[in-house]
Amino acid sequence: MQVQRVVLNSRPGKNGAPVAENFRLEETTLAPDLKDGEVLVRTLYLSVDPYMRCRMNEDTGADYITPWQLSECVDGGGVGVVEASRCSVCTEGDVVTSFSWPWQTHVVMKGSDLQKVDPQLVDGHLSYVLGAVGLTGLTALLGVREKGNITRGANQTMVVSGAAGACGSIAGQIGRLDGCVRVVGICGSDEKCRVLVEDLAFSAAINYRQEDVPTRLKECCPDGIDVYFDNVGGAISDSVIAQMNNGSHVILCGQISQYNKDVPYPPPLSAEIQETLRNKNITRERFMVLNYMDKADAALCELSQWVKSGQIKVLEMVVNGIENMGDAFCSMMKGGNIGKQIIKISE
Repeated sequence: MQVQRVVLNSRPGKNGAPVAENFRLEETTLAPDLKDGEVLVRTLYLSVDPYMRCRMNEDTGADYITPWQLSECVDGGGVGVVEASRCSVCTEGDVVTSFSWPWQTHVVMKGSDLQKVDPQLVDGHLSYVLGAVGLTGLTALLGVREKGNITRGANQTMVVSGAAGACGSIAGQIGRLDGCVRVVGICGSDEKCRVLVEDLAFSAAINYRQEDVPTRLKECCPDGIDVYFDNVGGAISDSVIAQMNNGSHVILCGQISQYNKDVPYPPPLSAEIQETLRNKNITRERFMVLNYMDKADAALCELSQWVKSGQIKVLEMVVNGIENMGDAFCSMMKGGNIGKQIIKISE
């Protein structure tokens, strides 16, 4: 069987932004015979995510993610359908997902490396398995629950950076559902601000490219900030932390503004910000969703119910064709997406 796949063609330069030419589309052949325990799957959807930028480096800077290898097929979140099986746990027609799905139109994988998906969980929207009702949604929900310390009735204000992205857009809605009286999003365009307020019911949104962030935070958060869901790091996060209340909480989810720089993760903070954290007794602990997977099944059920009932609205940008993986990844890294960036590979 002839299939197409995406390989890592080159690594970005030191402190460099990725470009589409870092990826290369290839034709390859899959052997027709499956071994015991293997399945042939047709890829339906693939995901591109900010953490993948670290995988483009020779050293990812994190012990839990491995670097992509030059001239080898890259991988990430994927969902597909089983077309042939020699595995007792997967049968033809099953919908399956994996966090390490090769960027390939068809793949032979071990059935034991796949998780079966009930399409009813996502109301038939199988791409949601890679976003709102998948690892992205889990990151938002468990991040808020484990590190946010939201108390219903406590008049708390939450700020989300990267708020129009896949994770931030879900996290802000969960903050509101869990009891924050005010949820403010920071993002990079007027259109994203409009979507956050009009479609997702954020209290307010700040365009960091056009507005003065400290001034707008004062206006939007008159009682200070109690919970900060941090997806971006850098100057934006410094501005938020400076206005946080005593005993408040930073949910350290991502630092996308720093991923193209040659710095450790999480990136070091200035002495001034470190002092603010100490003086105000602000918690800021790195959050890794993989440490909370014992709570994943219950959390996915809750996310599914919220999505199906419309209490959480899902933002998605879908690009067609495996040949556009590199472009979609680079666009996402520059903030070109509203919500989850998905690539549709087949029907």
